[in-house]
Amino acid sequence: MYQAEFDDEGSCVRWTEVPGAQPARVYLHGLGSMSSVYHAHVAARPELAGRRSLFLDLPGHGISDRPEHFGYTLEDHAGAVAVALDQAEVAGAELIAHSMGGAVALVLAHLRPDLVSRLVLTEANLDPFPPPTAGSSGITAFAEDEFVDKEFARVLERVGPAWASTMRLTDPRALYRTAAGLRKGSEPMMRTILERLGIDRVYLQGEHTGELSGREQLEAAGVEVVTVPDAGHNVMFDNPDAFVAAVARRS
Repeated sequence: MYQAEFDDEGSCVRWTEVPGAQPARVYLHGLGSMSSVYHAHVAARPELAGRRSLFLDLPGHGISDRPEHFGYTLEDHAGAVAVALDQAEVAGAELIAHSMGGAVALVLAHLRPDLVSRLVLTEANLDPFPPPTAGSSGITAFAEDEFVDKEFARVLERVGPAWASTMRLTDPRALYRTAAGLRKGSEPMMRTILERLGIDRVYLQGEHTGELSGREQLEAAGVEVVTVPDAGHNVMFDNPDAFVAAVARRS
């Protein structure tokens, strides 16, 4: 296990990694999740093996620290990832990022383009104020202290056992603030960043999720949008073959 301090109080973001060839692949998880749980099984596939791979948990999540004073905005999370990659001597990495982690990856690519050479985004949040059915919307329906003191346990029951298994390892206040930051979005907005980037960009959308809003505009900007059959939001679990093929392409 590796770690890097991301604030002035000694709080650490942590990751595990597999050695291998460059450029490194950096895996980022979604809201209330962990990178190794969602990505280690695909990173070990023969098509992806042999590449240096980092499984990084964002602040407040998984094995990383969860300082109460931290803001947990998208920019805050991106800054912590940048600190970790600098310490790990990673540059020009391929970021493989899911859901909220995809929004963080986009902000990182905007703020520190030297760290990112390629993006593979799985159902990443591109716009502010997601629909009421989104996890972040359900979390931020409450005031912060109300969520921390009363609603966190109820949310764990509602999200189902799979998501709850990693969400229960997330600090409740960090989860709330991260959800609030995700709903607010970034400046410029994540979709705008994705359209403007000049690097290789792949966006994976699960067939069962429905059509990606603004797909034609993204494709016109050079983003490869792939609708993954037999998959919902968690493409890496629902159709790992298609997920691995997308990550391995152009590598």
